[in-house]
Amino acid sequence: MNALRRLPYYVPGALLCLGIAFGSRQLMEIPALQHLGLGSLTLAILIGLLAGNLGLARFGSIRPGIDLSRQQLLRLGVVLYGLRLTFQDIAALGPAALIIDVLMVASTLTVAWWIGERWLKLPRESALLIGAGSAICGAAAVMASSPVLKARAEHTAVAVATVVLFGTLAMLLHPLIYAALPNLFGSEQAFGVFTGSTIHEVAQVVAAGRAMDPAAADAALISKMLRVLLLAPALLILGRVGCAEAAEPGARRKLHIPGFAVFFLLVTGLRSLGWVPESWLAPLQQLDDVMLGMAMAALGLATRLGDLRKEGPKPLLLGAGLFVFLLVGGGLINGGVQYLFH
Repeated sequence: MNALRRLPYYVPGALLCLGIAFGSRQLMEIPALQHLGLGSLTLAILIGLLAGNLGLARFGSIRPGIDLSRQQLLRLGVVLYGLRLTFQDIAALGPAALIIDVLMVASTLTVAWWIGERWLKLPRESALLIGAGSAICGAAAVMASSPVLKARAEHTAVAVATVVLFGTLAMLLHPLIYAALPNLFGSEQAFGVFTGSTIHEVAQVVAAGRAMDPAAADAALISKMLRVLLLAPALLILGRVGCAEAAEPGARRKLHIPGFAVFFLLVTGLRSLGWVPESWLAPLQQLDDVMLGMAMAALGLATRLGDLRKEGPKPLLLGAGLFVFLLVGGGLINGGVQYLFH
């Protein structure tokens, strides 16, 4: 009953986030924005940032709805994201793609932690957020990791901006490399795996793939979705790392298992078994897009650019370092694994 009585308090802020999410999806119908590969989630946070810093989020009546969108709706959105994946897609690409993606996610997170916390002296949650976005699936991974790491809103916003920037650069660079060296890894399909295992955002992989051979584009997307599937185990690891930082010396560390990560895997399994009716998929995925869009809008609304400036250039330096690692280190990992399997 208390929850029902509080429901009207959530409506104004939730409607604002919904309006921004809907507006970002409508803007994605513009061909020029589609070719940029930014995606509706990126547009939602940018619109939210603009609106929030113009003073729109200062009204106390909309704050409960913004917090609801930034927290509960985010978790639901991550769970429904599992409907986009099947274990059959992974099997079709072969074991080499799985090994490459696992190595890329593990190594990128490790490099992010090492460079970010040890060298740049960034807060651990800030370094790991940028690492998660670079290693897995861009802004969506940052948003999913944020509650697990108990990250501050400004750290989350900086991480999103960083991975979008360097993911866009990667999206523009990969087709140029492919045009010059289409058989760099032995085949067009192998180059597609390289693309899918090293570009940040799903939308950016799609945009880069369109500029390549269809075989490379298909392999890139499947490889990328495999990385998305690795989000759940990565969240379990990040939860343990976050707890380790907060634990007192000598205290027994508890493994934090985020419930939404478990349900993410469960939903993926249901889709793989064919237990989700095909007629449900399109509406549920559209609902998921709306929820994630509302969460991104809420993050932008809750973030102050003055707080972002306090972070200084270190997040960008980490993002740049991970960009180079994904390109060079990712190329070496892809080449080595492909060589072993062929």
